[in-house]
Amino acid sequence: MLLRIAPVLFVLLWSTGFIGSKVGGEYAEPFTFLTIRFALVLALLLPWAIATRRDWPSPRIAIHAAMTGFLIHTVYIGGVLWALSEGMPAGVVAVIVSTQPILTAILAGPLLGEWPGPRHIAGLGIGLCGVLLVLGPKLSGSAAGDVLSLAALASVLAALAGITFGTLNQKRHGMSGSLLTLTIYQYAGAFISAAVLALSTETMKVDWTLEFWLATAWLVVVLSIGAILLLMMLIRASAVSKVTSLFYLVPATTALMAAIMFGEQLIGLQLVGIGLVMAAVFLIRPMATAAPRQ
Repeated sequence: MLLRIAPVLFVLLWSTGFIGSKVGGEYAEPFTFLTIRFALVLALLLPWAIATRRDWPSPRIAIHAAMTGFLIHTVYIGGVLWALSEGMPAGVVAVIVSTQPILTAILAGPLLGEWPGPRHIAGLGIGLCGVLLVLGPKLSGSAAGDVLSLAALASVLAALAGITFGTLNQKRHGMSGSLLTLTIYQYAGAFISAAVLALSTETMKVDWTLEFWLATAWLVVVLSIGAILLLMMLIRASAVSKVTSLFYLVPATTALMAAIMFGEQLIGLQLVGIGLVMAAVFLIRPMATAAPRQ
């Protein structure tokens, strides 16, 4: 049952990440924020793993899990946070990183032997068109040229590369063993790399407001634990290029959440785009329903 509802649940949870990151990022520098976030995640997961006596992976798998954590947490989330802190609109960031399924589908063939079929390719193309329609008005705003600096663009492209190669690495090397202990090693790698970057490049000053703590708590419990465990479970249960197609739903869902929470209006063109995104996901063959190995 969890595997059947996991795609919808994952999209809803993951879509809140841009909102929570934007709120929390106003009170701390990007890698300082991530260091605090990852430390709290480890503080929650380690006692859980010890209390439940989970099996720990081999050193080889642990190293690959740590590398995956560096890519999908430090590089991806850090790149998004840094681009937001440089003034790039969240909508622009979302539309760039949402092209991940295209890059993943291209690379999954030569790296994993998962070659997408014609229906999958059509779904990816339609989904990309839908994402562009949803976020196109944000890109065409009069201030867009002012915020698309080379530094911010390089940061968000690094984020795109991080989530793509991290997902591929997780599928290729880190799929055996307990999901909980694999996640711990992921966050250990992410914490170490984020802490090194924060210590070497930032002041590490934090404005400890209520808003900061609420955003951090949401990102730690809901995103860093709930959504990541769902993502790992989905990757294990299905072809990686099909799982990452779920990311096409994130910009549309985020736009809807922003409309509800912040009063941002959706024009007709954006509604058409949302429809195209839904159609794209429908075109892609449903994921396998076999239970993941523990």
